[in-house]
Amino acid sequence: MEVLRSKKGFICDMDGVIYHGNQLLPGVAEFLNWLKENKKNFLFLTNSGQYTPKELQQKLARMGLDVDESHFYTSALATARFLNSQAPGCSAYVMGEHGIQNALYEVGITYNDVDPDYVVVGETSGYSLEMITKAIRLVNAGAKLIGTNYDLTGPTETGIVPACRALLAPIELTTGKQAYYVGKPNPLMMRTGLRMLGVHSDEAAIIGDRMDTDIVAGIESGLDTVLVLSGVTTREDCKNYPYRPRLILNGVGEIVNMSPINV
Repeated sequence: MEVLRSKKGFICDMDGVIYHGNQLLPGVAEFLNWLKENKKNFLFLTNSGQYTPKELQQKLARMGLDVDESHFYTSALATARFLNSQAPGCSAYVMGEHGIQNALYEVGITYNDVDPDYVVVGETSGYSLEMITKAIRLVNAGAKLIGTNYDLTGPTETGIVPACRALLAPIELTTGKQAYYVGKPNPLMMRTGLRMLGVHSDEAAIIGDRMDTDIVAGIESGLDTVLVLSGVTTREDCKNYPYRPRLILNGVGEIVNMSPINV
């Protein structure tokens, strides 16, 4: 634990680490205060592409947490950055909320449901057979398939919900085309996160609730790895993977209190 507490920078997932839906998790406020008091560099790096950094800032504010907008980086921003680097001025058919739509618009990528260069899929509450069918036909016509993140499920106050990879599955299976996933554990997103954090990888830790995105991203990027059991992963689940986090905690509050947090 002291090795973790001595790190200069912290990359934190949000869903399942900071909150479930609109419910703040135990110990989070104390952990954030500890980061600020000890002048730690920190970044909320989330695979969710539904919201803009400003909206995430306001969401935490409603929960009583004061965090500057500069501390947020999403898979939507990473996806927009990637597409703009690959094909500036391209167009995309987008299945996703305003977080990804705004991010693409900000870098000059236009919406196109006729002959787009890309089909981009993120989480959306408006998911429908009509949208899937259109995406399938556009991919079969030559559009490249992009997923904002690799999460299969996401936690909410009432249980898990399907996330990006689950929503993409029917398109991949029907077209036979594999999507390129931009979010964690893709090193593209991790490298950008570390640059924003302003520290070297061996001076940073990643805290997440998913073995297949957060923890593997940290291992492959050279960060200290902390799994919290406040999200979708149980201690038993860890045995199914050929790698493991260095620390397993009930929640982020244990970093401050150094005693178990009830979750």
